[in-house]
Amino acid sequence: MRALSVELADRSYPVLVGPGVRHEASRFLPRRARLVAVVSQQAVADAGWLDDLDLGAPTVVCLIGDGEEAKTLATVEGLARRWAQAGLSRADAVVAVGGGIVTDVAGFAAATYHRGTGYVNVATSLLAQVDAAIGGKTGVNLPEGKNLVGAFWQPAAVLCDTETLSSLPARQWACGRGEIAKYAFLGDAPTADQPIDEQVARCVAIKAAVVSEDEREGGRRMILNYGHTLAHALEGAAMAGHHDWDLRHGEAVAIGLVFAAHLARRLGRIDQRRVEEHRRIIGSFDLPTELPAGAEALELVAFMGRDKKAQQDLTFVLDGPGGVEPVRGVDPDDVVATLADMGART
Repeated sequence: MRALSVELADRSYPVLVGPGVRHEASRFLPRRARLVAVVSQQAVADAGWLDDLDLGAPTVVCLIGDGEEAKTLATVEGLARRWAQAGLSRADAVVAVGGGIVTDVAGFAAATYHRGTGYVNVATSLLAQVDAAIGGKTGVNLPEGKNLVGAFWQPAAVLCDTETLSSLPARQWACGRGEIAKYAFLGDAPTADQPIDEQVARCVAIKAAVVSEDEREGGRRMILNYGHTLAHALEGAAMAGHHDWDLRHGEAVAIGLVFAAHLARRLGRIDQRRVEEHRRIIGSFDLPTELPAGAEALELVAFMGRDKKAQQDLTFVLDGPGGVEPVRGVDPDDVVATLADMGART
């Protein structure tokens, strides 16, 4: 087992990485808790990962739907009502057992229930273990875009149980690898040939260091969104009507990383060699690098304008001479031209 930490003064918390660490969850629940709400999904329950989870208190299990369609305010309302009916108090706790959808939704519900109820993340997917479960960013989608409603609400602990990855479908592995590929440009990142525990731990260490420095994404933490501006636009467009794209989050991030490299090249921030390095690293994780068929540049730019990093402009996280950093006020014409170079319709 590897033990890391997100350092946030009196709100610091551990991140444990290794097989079976889900069984440590009871250590991080409030001593006064008399009831625990477990939020998960049917696939996690079917895999047996809830069966031997001893939380030291009675539990109420709440299963939510699959996919981005479940990341809604309606799902949060359903959880809150279930908790109220069960008698969950502010002194009790929420335990999220699942991937990024579960930790995002359960964390936001916990942040708002009784104006803040403690929670623990048991991350069972690669995406959640290397990214989504860590850092306290919780939230849900709107029809207008991804993650537009949410809160910063730090967990009491994050348990990255690599044993649970044994039941992960192939597409969910790809989803996690998209985030791992992102870290290749942010620090001492893992490579595709390393043991999975080492890959997860290295990603956790990078994210924990950034979050500890900038909890609420006022500056440096924005680099963790490398590749995500286009990724979220692709996901938003898919939810709005391009259902045939069938993109997972990590796959969209991979495409977003390639786009960000091409945009940085157009703006003179990096050279073609660095663009090809992006393609090589992303390819090593067996991830897509091309826009989905039928992508329209102006539609994607409209979704990008709603990105949470934007401040009445187009903001991207881009590579450059000083490394990856936020770049504000990017000319929409450069964005459209870059998308067109990648095959988008104009």
